[in-house]
Amino acid sequence: MSWQAYVDNNLVGTHKVAKGAIYGHDGSLWASSPNFNVGGAEVQKLIAAFNDESDIAANGLFLEGNKFVFLRKPEPHVIYARHGATGVACVKTTQAVLVGYYDENIQAGDCNTVVDNLANYLISTGY
Repeated sequence: MSWQAYVDNNLVGTHKVAKGAIYGHDGSLWASSPNFNVGGAEVQKLIAAFNDESDIAANGLFLEGNKFVFLRKPEPHVIYARHGATGVACVKTTQAVLVGYYDENIQAGDCNTVVDNLANYLISTGY
């Protein structure tokens, strides 16, 4: 399966993720929904936050120019953040970082579960 198919089918296709993307650990874009435009510097800050979340805890996580309030990091490879009624679930796998965005029509927990499940699958296959 292509990386784009993972975004289209396993993230956005579930209707529990409004838009999303998969990045490499170097910040390179592997696949993205067409309406998700996260800048390179934003991705780099997100990736750095998996090692040390103090910057996003103090200053917020910026994606698509919007400031998301850091909610929690329940595991070293998982970050949740919120912007009003919307938010993101970000999960780092062995080789990738998945970002799933939910809007006001999607429950945060549903989005989190979808992103976590795909991440766990990718981890189990070496990615």
